[in-house]
Amino acid sequence: MRDITLKITGKQVYDTHEEDQMEFVTEGQLYERNNAIYMVYDESELSGMAGCKTTLKLAGDTLRMKRIGQAGAGTEMYFEENKRFSSTYHTPYGPMDLEILTRSVENNFDMESLSGRIAVCYDVSLQGMAEGKNKLEINVM
Repeated sequence: MRDITLKITGKQVYDTHEEDQMEFVTEGQLYERNNAIYMVYDESELSGMAGCKTTLKLAGDTLRMKRIGQAGAGTEMYFEENKRFSSTYHTPYGPMDLEILTRSVENNFDMESLSGRIAVCYDVSLQGMAEGKNKLEINVM
């Protein structure tokens, strides 16, 4: 397991054309197993998921995000270009149905230098009530 620094930027654009952007830098660990790269980090207050541990699994042009802990416990998201993924999003107010349609996944991570960028653009629908376009960018430094 190797120590890494991650800069994570999330941007949401809602149907009302309002935008939210969140960015934070955190320390994490990286390891490789079965042709996949795993990055593990603790969420922060900024993400609204304090008390959660997030694991990212990067395999080719797919990304799987799994959170365990107090907020978001057991939440899993899978991103593969032009594919839909349904899951349950666990919130402090109870579970909500989540549907993701991934528009694009860019994997520019280099295992030799332990640096690079992963970017995902996706549409999300939460319980059919809140819909928006999201972009997640992960820079490994």
